Amino acid sequence: MSEKILNKDNWSEFVNNLASSQKVWVMAGEEAVEFVPLSEGVKEAEGVLNATVPPKNVVFPQTETLFRFLYGQKEVEDLPEEVEEMVVVGIRPCDARAMSIVDNLFSWDEDDTYYWDKREKTTLIGLACNEPEINCFCTSLEGSPASTEGLDVIMADLGDKYYLQGITDKGEKVLEGVSGQLSDASDADKKAFQENAASAEKKIKRSIDTTGIPEGLPQLWEHELWQEVSNGCLGCGTCTYLCPTCHCFDIQDELEGYNGRRCRIWDSCMFSEYTLHASGHNPRPTRRERTRNRINHKYNYFVEKFDKIACVGCGRCINQCPVNIDIINILSKVKEAL
Repeated sequence: MSEKILNKDNWSEFVNNLASSQKVWVMAGEEAVEFVPLSEGVKEAEGVLNATVPPKNVVFPQTETLFRFLYGQKEVEDLPEEVEEMVVVGIRPCDARAMSIVDNLFSWDEDDTYYWDKREKTTLIGLACNEPEINCFCTSLEGSPASTEGLDVIMADLGDKYYLQGITDKGEKVLEGVSGQLSDASDADKKAFQENAASAEKKIKRSIDTTGIPEGLPQLWEHELWQEVSNGCLGCGTCTYLCPTCHCFDIQDELEGYNGRRCRIWDSCMFSEYTLHASGHNPRPTRRERTRNRINHKYNYFVEKFDKIACVGCGRCINQCPVNIDIINILSKVKEAL
């Protein structure tokens, strides 16, 4: 396990060196920050704790072509094509944990090659949080501001420099490739990293004790709390689109002139069309049922199948909800009802 130091003056050279041998994803944007491929003209976001849109689109694109079909031909044009090596720079520990959680779904009954072709060629360089946001609650869900779960390299801001620690073989390989910009970390650097991590954990203001929630949710199936917490919901789907562990998708065939493609696109269980049958029947006809499903899926169904809660406490669904629906408040009401 190598421990290195990168002076901030060498940041651009460091990133460009990474990009010389692989596709690099960085946080960019102003009002809506997201991870995008590094290219000429892309300006990295500065002073932003986390991306508005989680980096799940690196391995699970919002719209993805599965194959194409051509006019007059019986054969299809198979995809995916060869996937290049990629590295995500600056992913937060909560989002890296989210990828490790979602891995379970895409390797459940059969490996999803579209997902795994990209996942296996992606290296995650994480950035530990020194100043968690007001709605962060990762410590309630087995995470922490400096968690290494799912990461290949953990990076920490030490003021005028970054501390980097290799975690996996992929991470060590990436650090070896940019060794010219790095120096060995001193004992003082290692201590500063540990102290910052402990300090950041103490700064987390919100929490929820999830003990008993997964087992207890089925008892509350017809409870009035679902109507109460869903009354203000607009059904916009923001909470699911911006959730790093939400993975629902739809598959559609689209025409492109005389040819066409089959693609999968992100979907949301908060949309009325999500469960609408061809007969016109909808087993989740109102936002009450859809809100109930969202919470049950994350805190009960996923736990039963994979023994993991499908939430990492990133706080995006709270921060971005246009009507201030708060998942911590919902879980608190669940605890009270139980």
